[in-house]
Amino acid sequence: MTRTIVASATREIVIGFDQPFCVIGERINPTGRKKLAAEMQAGNFETVIKDALEQVAAGATMLDINAGVTSVNPNETEPGLLVQTLEIVQGLVDIPLAIDSSVTAAIEAGLKVAKGRPLVNSVTGEEEKLEAILPLVKKYDVPVVAISNDETGISMDPDVRFAVAKKIVERAMDHGIKPHDIVVDPLVMPIGALGDAGRQVFQLLYRLRNELKVNTTCGLSNISFGLPHRHGINAGFIPMVIGAGMTSAIMNPCRPQEMEAVRAANVLNGTDANCTNWIMTYRDHKPAEGGAVAAASAAPAAGGGRRGGRAARAGAARE
Repeated sequence: MTRTIVASATREIVIGFDQPFCVIGERINPTGRKKLAAEMQAGNFETVIKDALEQVAAGATMLDINAGVTSVNPNETEPGLLVQTLEIVQGLVDIPLAIDSSVTAAIEAGLKVAKGRPLVNSVTGEEEKLEAILPLVKKYDVPVVAISNDETGISMDPDVRFAVAKKIVERAMDHGIKPHDIVVDPLVMPIGALGDAGRQVFQLLYRLRNELKVNTTCGLSNISFGLPHRHGINAGFIPMVIGAGMTSAIMNPCRPQEMEAVRAANVLNGTDANCTNWIMTYRDHKPAEGGAVAAASAAPAAGGGRRGGRAARAGAARE
């Protein structure tokens, strides 16, 4: 069984088909968040601290850390800011982190200070990226997110996206990186713009699990981009995509409706043993006034065990 191990200084997490769904908190990302970007540029990390603590309390398994505050001279500005952000966050929480950047120098700077075994986010099928990122992944012995696009962009043909993923896995193996350390992002398209986006992802997940035998992730809220009541679409998508074989997602754990869907999927998928996490989270829940569901008490989404930038890359704006 494929198992991708990530770790903080004190805690190890396993991403796998037989494990609870891994929720990678997306909030520490200034993409589309002008206020956060301005704060980080000014050396103000109040929102970063708040987002880190809130996401962990809401049940995040990991946190994605992105410091891409500007497209102006990112090679100069991003490495130092990413390092500072990583050090602040890992001083606050004990869960593993994902180092999220399109700047190679920033990824390497982050790897030098990150404790444990972080997830690198990400590498694409572009030759330049493969040659820049894969040696770092091997050098620091860390897993990496592989995004299924290359020099030609994002294909609307799922077979092409699978071929790009296969290429990345094979190139990683040439560098001595095992498939269990590749977490493929098959790229979720907005269902409002591409009517078969859901079916495409389900088909891709089947092939990725059974042919490449790799773990998977996605920018979960991309599926609902442009539609009203996005949380409802996201919450419906979660159990379906988990049932199809997705093992992690970059998402907002502070949305109770979506986290409830994750926890329910873990129960029904048999990865929440004896429904323990569900019971601990919801045993005291009460309906809120007006029929809304009261927010659940904080509990980890992925029970026990050893255990960003995405929207912009797929052309979907963050809420």
